[in-house]
Amino acid sequence: MFELAPEIDAFVRVVERGSFAAVATEKGYTASGVSRMISRLENSLGAKLLFRSTRKLSLTPEGEAFLPHAQRILEAIELAGAELSNSTGSPRGHIRINCGTAFANHKLAPILPEFAKTHPNVSLDVAVTDQRVDPVSSQADVTIRVGDLVDSGLVAIPLGHVARIIAASPDYISMRGMPREASDLLNHNCLLLRGFPNQASWPFVENGKHIKVTVAGTITSDSAETLLCAAVAGTGIIRLGDFLGAEALASCQLCSILTDTHIRSEQPINALVQPGRQSLPRVRALLDFLKSKIETCC
Repeated sequence: MFELAPEIDAFVRVVERGSFAAVATEKGYTASGVSRMISRLENSLGAKLLFRSTRKLSLTPEGEAFLPHAQRILEAIELAGAELSNSTGSPRGHIRINCGTAFANHKLAPILPEFAKTHPNVSLDVAVTDQRVDPVSSQADVTIRVGDLVDSGLVAIPLGHVARIIAASPDYISMRGMPREASDLLNHNCLLLRGFPNQASWPFVENGKHIKVTVAGTITSDSAETLLCAAVAGTGIIRLGDFLGAEALASCQLCSILTDTHIRSEQPINALVQPGRQSLPRVRALLDFLKSKIETCC
């Protein structure tokens, strides 16, 4: 099977990029040349891997079944090559990243140009969602998670920490008043992130006692970025990660609330990787880059 490594690589990249033409440009082939490589692989396997049409390519059931095996074959070749060359070669290949909107927009996007410049042979596919996804079934190479982790068998690489703040816009405070104690929040419109446990339970220390206030409001969303925009627009009070609110606070679009009693609930930021994949040169390069950039500012 290893003698078909170029054909296997072409197959995986076609699936990732979605067209023969895109892979042809990337590899320096013609689109028809890439198509012939896939055909050679299909003939060798005795199975059709791709449905071809003038509008799009899609995996056949056999292609769906073969794809993870193809990816593992390429990873084995890459790891073997890295060991033989003592990892002195330039990282290359494709990395799939999954992360939430807050991290993507406020941490990842600003530093991606530097990574792309440093590693021009590595391409990135960033999937952004505030819904929890399974890193294995989504085939993500690197999944960024904020918060405590459950034991999943994945390798966790610490990237930094995030603390929570409570904030609202000056317009909202002018209209509804500034909360002076935790119980005042019960009379305010609080913006909540949907799909995560305990999001409506905000922690405080008052008179030496730990308390939690269960807040409510007229807007919930599965997007932290949407809630931030709503808070800046004066819709309500938000509890959010400090790096998500940093720019709005610095520009006075938001004001911190209950800073003396609110528990900031510092949580870790981790990159999750399937065991063994952290040794792939392209993945290791990304992880080292993220650690160097994010640990210093979180």
